[in-house]
Amino acid sequence: MSFTSELAFAIEIARQAGQLIADARSSSGLERSYKNGNELVTNADLAADKLICNAIQERYPDHVIISEESAPDGAQLQALDTPLWIIDPIDGTVNYAHGHVQSAVSIAHARGGEIVAGAVYNPFLKEMFHAEKGGGAFLNERPISVSGKAELRKSLIATGFPYDKDNLQPLVARVAAVLENCADIRRLGSAALDICWLAAGRLDGYYESLSLWDFAAARLIALEAGAQCGHFADLPAGTNPWFHCEDILISTPELYCELDVLLRQATA
Repeated sequence: MSFTSELAFAIEIARQAGQLIADARSSSGLERSYKNGNELVTNADLAADKLICNAIQERYPDHVIISEESAPDGAQLQALDTPLWIIDPIDGTVNYAHGHVQSAVSIAHARGGEIVAGAVYNPFLKEMFHAEKGGGAFLNERPISVSGKAELRKSLIATGFPYDKDNLQPLVARVAAVLENCADIRRLGSAALDICWLAAGRLDGYYESLSLWDFAAARLIALEAGAQCGHFADLPAGTNPWFHCEDILISTPELYCELDVLLRQATA
């Protein structure tokens, strides 16, 4: 299979970082701490971040890097025409630290204000999801596509919950609305993998407010697998939809409008 140099690079580095985090968890040296008092981070997050950032800086010294661990403020997004790498060294750190298998390395590449390549690798299940703009979506180099589910009552919808528990009422209202109208809800603990699972037909819809590194690569993979992607709230004027992190909605095209209305009405 032929890839652009950026996608091939992202796949290679995601595999290396995945091996690093898998090895770190199997050793006895995993260290845990908390950012902002409530967000778990491990020494493996930091080591994987360093591996990925160093590799990008060596290969693409003129490119900008946004990473959850080393450059989390996103100020670089003001220069969207600059080639950009968006990294989450471990998406699903809580899962990772508790011995669960639903964790992944996520690496996305953006040019001209849009994501053009992405790789999401789960080293515990040996699953590499990847896509580049216009080239389709793949799992371990086999093409994937969304489920095509069209009936909300029979659909499986995923979401996630924030670390900050100060304003849970809108979230609870949306969960209740979705649960009342779909077959079931899943909360698997890794947004990147949730979205990739949707791309592979394992889920039918997904919604949540996230950080850019959580979804940048996976959203492209879902789009290339045939998903419809957008937001269930109006975007602020001048906002680039590729980079807007609030109220994300991704689903099969057949379910999108119904889910959009449902989520908007839940907190109206």
